Amino acid sequence: MDNKAIIEDIIKHKQLPNLKFRIKDKTEIFTKNLFYTLFDVETPVEENIQLLEVDFKELADLVCWNPEQTCGELWQSYLQKLPRILERLNLDALAIAENDPAANSVEEVYLSYPGFFAIAIYRLSHELYKFGLPLVPRLMTECAHRLTGTDINPGAVIGDSFFIDHATGVVIGETAVIKNHVKIYQGVTLGALSVERNLRNKKRHPTIEDNVTIYANATILGGGTVIGANSIVGGNAWLTSSIPENSIVTHSPTINIKKYEK
Repeated sequence: MDNKAIIEDIIKHKQLPNLKFRIKDKTEIFTKNLFYTLFDVETPVEENIQLLEVDFKELADLVCWNPEQTCGELWQSYLQKLPRILERLNLDALAIAENDPAANSVEEVYLSYPGFFAIAIYRLSHELYKFGLPLVPRLMTECAHRLTGTDINPGAVIGDSFFIDHATGVVIGETAVIKNHVKIYQGVTLGALSVERNLRNKKRHPTIEDNVTIYANATILGGGTVIGANSIVGGNAWLTSSIPENSIVTHSPTINIKKYEK
């Protein structure tokens, strides 16, 4: 097969006219600039808001494939949400600083904690998800996923003062609901019992009530599973059914000690 035939064959198999990887690149730039605008003291807010509006409208044109959609008009509504998002993120950072003895300052939380970064990008993407903007919210959280190892679907509903410690390996599904003052540790999964396509738009992931702590590598599955308020779920626990408030769930491993004969 000569080069011309190879090229024609490749072109024939590129069947998705809307698959433009610059959408991903532009989303990552938009996300970083948005984060800096909200938190970096050296970033001018007024100037960057204007730049963000331009970037947002370019993204909207790329992802709104239905000609009847006018996604660019969402910017002003989204902009109205930013002060409240920032207020909530400041509560998240404060919760981390107050609960982690390793945190030396709130500034350290903003600059170096992967859990905070993942929460921040989740909150910024969640409002766009609620507006129905296609693709961009998921790409925003995937950017955070790649950088932190924390996978929070933008559709999840998360309350105030949320704390993810260490962050790596955390998975929070699309229909998960997390109330206020919840703490989770590395490796925690809030997932679905089943992933059949016909479960789309149904609640598949658990609900975590107020003041719950979930320790490392615990797995909690199912849309009907509710972890009652003030409960503690120990490390490596596996839950597929609800527990009442004020519960303690532990995993007891079997330990076998080898004896060596001399």
